[in-house]
Amino acid sequence: MKKIIFVAPYILDATERFIDAATKVPDTRVGVVSCDSASKLSASIRSRLHAHYAVNDISTAELRRGVEAIGREFGGIDRIMGMLEQIQVSLGEIREQLGVPGMGAHAANCFRDKALMKSTLRQAGLPCARHRLAPSIPEAMEFAEHVGLPIIVKPPDGAGAKGTFRCESREQLFDCLKLANPSSSQPVVLEEFIVGREHSFDSISLHGDIVWSSISHYSPGPLEVVREPWIQWCVMIPRETDLPQYQPLKQIAQKALSVLGMQTGLSHMEWFLRPDGSVAISEVGARPPGAQFTTLISYAHDFNLYQAWAELMIHERFEIPERKYAAGAAYLRGMGVGKVARIHGLDEVAKSLGHLIAEAKIPDHGHAPSGSYEGEGYIIFRHPETRVVEEALKQTINTIRIEMG
Repeated sequence: MKKIIFVAPYILDATERFIDAATKVPDTRVGVVSCDSASKLSASIRSRLHAHYAVNDISTAELRRGVEAIGREFGGIDRIMGMLEQIQVSLGEIREQLGVPGMGAHAANCFRDKALMKSTLRQAGLPCARHRLAPSIPEAMEFAEHVGLPIIVKPPDGAGAKGTFRCESREQLFDCLKLANPSSSQPVVLEEFIVGREHSFDSISLHGDIVWSSISHYSPGPLEVVREPWIQWCVMIPRETDLPQYQPLKQIAQKALSVLGMQTGLSHMEWFLRPDGSVAISEVGARPPGAQFTTLISYAHDFNLYQAWAELMIHERFEIPERKYAAGAAYLRGMGVGKVARIHGLDEVAKSLGHLIAEAKIPDHGHAPSGSYEGEGYIIFRHPETRVVEEALKQTINTIRIEMG
């Protein structure tokens, strides 16, 4: 019987799906460490949960306190797992401190610290954007002069395009840097702006080898979505897995994950396909992807990736699924300021495309803005033909409009 501790700082919809999967893995006892109470979990999950420990914050010391408490109750710990980007380094430190198998602190930090990540990739001869970790405004401005504008400014430990800005001019860059106020203790990462189409590469590694992967298309990229609040963006997983444009990335993905320290886990790599056909790695996360990607991949393969990830992390086993469908998500973002006031075009989309809808989350009137590029809701489509899903996504974002007010 494996003794599993799932660290979930906050109980959100996506978190519940991962915890639910972990509690369904045979021959396991699962305990949850969280800032939220167990009452936030569904009754069905609570019925399968063997322990819960509430912590005050997500500091390493506090999380360790919760992990050790459940470990004493269980009489040992076989695995410590969690899917949130912000806690991966802490989980690595706690595994090392308690002698629990899994990714350690150094590897976790190679994925979490974006400057360290890119330095590691470039030292291995892998293509990625030029960057600098700048502890002051003069150093940042000097680097911008060297690589040219536009330029990307982000925190070293950013995730999901949060705190990330594209600066088009020296004046805009200077204003952005004044706001960030970089210092030796809180530097910023400056990154060369890459022109190209953005994609993701989600993959399962087992004992250091990639055993399965899936590539998604972004339209447009997350950074542009963050800059333009009115954009309703899409993510598309084509049914075809061996398109010629994927090959340059597939040839370097294994080396990239290896030098960063991936052994066993699900990783999310964002990358650019340049106009000349070459590729550049943007960022890599050593955790399941967000923004409904795990759900999308599940629909494309007609299997449960949440459950597969839990089996992988607990028992180190993975059955390779068949790609049966194309799948895509249209993210519904509100226009204006305030809460959801009106939704236009929903009936039209439901009437013409309802037979393709696999899952949907439609915001209620009065729904508060998410503050995220994921928007206020989404619609997921699925069909055996990629073209059909592409057309459904295009029609949806051109038809549905959410007004805030």
